[in-house]
Amino acid sequence: MNCRSEVLEVSLEGRQVDEALLSLLHTILLHRSTGKFHYKKEGTYSIGTVGTQDTDCDFIDFTFVRVSSDELDRVIRKAVTEFKDALGNSGSDGMGQISLEFYQKKKSRWPFSDECIPWEVWTIKVNVVNLANEQERQICREKVGEKLGEKVINIVEVINRHEYLPKMPTQSEVDNVFDTSLKDVQPYLYKITYQITDSLGTSVSTTMRRLIKDTLAL
Repeated sequence: MNCRSEVLEVSLEGRQVDEALLSLLHTILLHRSTGKFHYKKEGTYSIGTVGTQDTDCDFIDFTFVRVSSDELDRVIRKAVTEFKDALGNSGSDGMGQISLEFYQKKKSRWPFSDECIPWEVWTIKVNVVNLANEQERQICREKVGEKLGEKVINIVEVINRHEYLPKMPTQSEVDNVFDTSLKDVQPYLYKITYQITDSLGTSVSTTMRRLIKDTLAL
């Protein structure tokens, strides 16, 4: 199986990291989740509805839509907070990346553990910039909002392509494809990992600084 890989890059202020990553990760999971499966008998099931809600950002001019699951939100926020803390404590000039990997399990014979086979990975590269004054922060607030809007559209376009998705499982195999631990939503199996690095390059931060400089010159 070929694993699809998508890379997004964002350059922003430190105080914007949480909201930007939450908006992108929630957007992806919104389109990679279903309602809970309710099996009547093997091979016959109904799917519950997935509620959504708008979330306004405090430090970015942006509103995103997420699954209205507090449980899922807590899991994502915990991962984002851990990444942000590691980024702030790293001394690596505020560069790192966080990845959202979707996978399915392949049962293995005892005594071997199940094999996890990734089928889609989203990597978000983050570069934190330091701004000089409130005027620059206000411009960054607007520009980051515009960039996030573009990236959300890109995410939706990628997800709407007719590419591989795990087939709908039977009741006995549903845990090999979906995370059934949440009471109100059922995302595909996923894991969130991150790494802090000083080798992501400076192209994104240079672009953001150029945008701010050009806006100030108007």
